[in-house]
Amino acid sequence: MEQKIRIAYFGTPEFAASQLEAILKAGYEVAVVVTMPDKPAGRGRQIQYSDVKKTALEHGLPLLQPEKLRDPSFLEQLAAYQANLFVVVAFRMLPAVVWQMPELGTFNLHASLLPQYRGAAPINFAIINGESETGLTTFFLNEEIDKGAVIMREHVTIRPDETAGELHDELMLLGNKVVVETIQKIEQGAVVALPQEELAEGQTLKPAPKISKEFCNVDWNQDCLTIYNHIRGLSPYPAAHTQLISDNGEHIVLKVYGSEMEVGQPDIPVGRVVTDNKKYLKIAVKDGFIHLTQVQQAGKKAMPIDDFLRGTQLIGLWKTATE
Repeated sequence: MEQKIRIAYFGTPEFAASQLEAILKAGYEVAVVVTMPDKPAGRGRQIQYSDVKKTALEHGLPLLQPEKLRDPSFLEQLAAYQANLFVVVAFRMLPAVVWQMPELGTFNLHASLLPQYRGAAPINFAIINGESETGLTTFFLNEEIDKGAVIMREHVTIRPDETAGELHDELMLLGNKVVVETIQKIEQGAVVALPQEELAEGQTLKPAPKISKEFCNVDWNQDCLTIYNHIRGLSPYPAAHTQLISDNGEHIVLKVYGSEMEVGQPDIPVGRVVTDNKKYLKIAVKDGFIHLTQVQQAGKKAMPIDDFLRGTQLIGLWKTATE
């Protein structure tokens, strides 16, 4: 038996704005949108709206932007919209008093094949760990983060050279389909939700925690493939970074957005920089070299390595901070 769906939508970034558009395009009623409070950003500290807020305003949808999700006035306002289904995409953790509110439940879209890669950075860690497959999961919220019963899973192949940014965009578009199909299943009463404990049998679960600044530092003592995956798994955001140091003590801090592997047996120390100061810059690792192909020096724009070398000649002996 079909039920009339009335949605409260929770989300913040571009990824979530895409699914909000898809829900509206599919003809579903969005009674209210909940997103983060406005905040100043950039050098000018101008007030920035979230991508979800921009989408809501474009469609004339009611908006709530609570500082605290347990605030009684927010809970009263949310309940007044009488939504019977809550949809959550890329939003902070909801307290039980919120997710237990709607008659049909609250579901979340997560960018991995749960129970694998629970946490804040599933796209990044799937690539960092060298996975060849990931996907999307919709699941009902419960008391534990990313552990509710699974409604749908959609598999996606990861290309060997794919970056986190490219996979993000691919999953964002696929998410439009998955979210709408999940709503349709709930509307039709056709959901058979699977406990994640069943799906986890026989698997070693890998986490996807929030990425720290320290984690972004490239460890040049690792092998070629590990470093290559680390760089593409952090590209373009938050971006891997390293530091080049000359024999006279000069330092250059770089974000690394692109790299290539050259497998072999270098006869120079790990971390040593090799460059022609024109077309290439590569760094020795234990089983070859990592060529830096796109970098960004502090205070400058991201650029291909030949553009960087035109403006920055590395004269003398250079190494990374690892050596």
